[in-house]
Amino acid sequence: MSRGPRTARPSALVLRALGLGDLLTAVPALKALRRHLPGHELVLAAPGRLAGAVAATGLVDRLLPAEAPGRAVPVALAWPGGRPDLAVDLHGNGPPSHLLLQRLRPRRLLAYAHPGTPGIPGPVWREDEHERERWCRLLAWYGIPADPADLSIPAPATPSPAPGAVVVHPGADAAARCWPRERFAAVARELRAAGHRVVVTAGAGEDALAGQVARRAGLPRGSVLGGTADVPFDRLAALVAGARCVVVGDTGLAHLATALGTPSVVLFGPVAPRLWGPPPDPRHRVLWHPGTDPSTRPGDAHGRTPDERLLRITVEEVLTAVRDVMSTVPRPVGRAPGDHPPADAPAPH
Repeated sequence: MSRGPRTARPSALVLRALGLGDLLTAVPALKALRRHLPGHELVLAAPGRLAGAVAATGLVDRLLPAEAPGRAVPVALAWPGGRPDLAVDLHGNGPPSHLLLQRLRPRRLLAYAHPGTPGIPGPVWREDEHERERWCRLLAWYGIPADPADLSIPAPATPSPAPGAVVVHPGADAAARCWPRERFAAVARELRAAGHRVVVTAGAGEDALAGQVARRAGLPRGSVLGGTADVPFDRLAALVAGARCVVVGDTGLAHLATALGTPSVVLFGPVAPRLWGPPPDPRHRVLWHPGTDPSTRPGDAHGRTPDERLLRITVEEVLTAVRDVMSTVPRPVGRAPGDHPPADAPAPH
């Protein structure tokens, strides 16, 4: 994947300037575009910090760095000039993203219909639709076959820093989707006591959270990866690809486990798993307790306190789910429970 100047090929610009999970849920749509446009340069407008993940999909020729606070639409795109042959809005369904792409004067724009941009034909947006299905349906409406189940990415060539570990990821980009740290620690402690090697992963700025989970769980030195900065994507993907199981909230690492086919237990709170969860598969277990609220978004996904539905999930429930999903995949040959981390692994923060 290049960040260099445009080639002489016709270009297809795809807007998806969001996070890791958003990128991975768009993989089926990107695969469909790659198949449909074999002679085009496929350019993805996405945050520069996702360069490693974008390259790992093997689907994009060039990354156009673009981002905005939260889930907003970028103000502008640093497009190098010339009209894109095609622009595809995989970012949202309103005038901000539509107009951003229209300003580049693409010969054709694929997007959902919206009354604020009546000149753009397209299918009707559905609020209660899984992200993978949403973008595949958009392409299908325009005559581009896309399979929402075609979501895998290649396994990394990088060796895992902790082969066979259970990966516990306590962080998320909003408190509403963060299961309490003491419960993550209790899960990690029980898994460690049962003979499993446990690694705690952390994104940038989550060093204190990950360190507290590791200490409360009594994990050995070297059990935390990341925290001061994000774990480099090739190393993170290698860790997840070689893991026995990933225990995580509704965040990007859950989608990475799905894309790599790694067993996972995913904890949901304010948003229903049928909108953002893994596909039906014995390797993946979702836990969600919506109560009597039948809506798919009963809480605020960006709230400042843990969602009440997330708090209904118990430690024992998570442990049972972990045991269940690990029983579906045999332990890799040559690894023993409780193997120690490599000598150069970083210490808990």
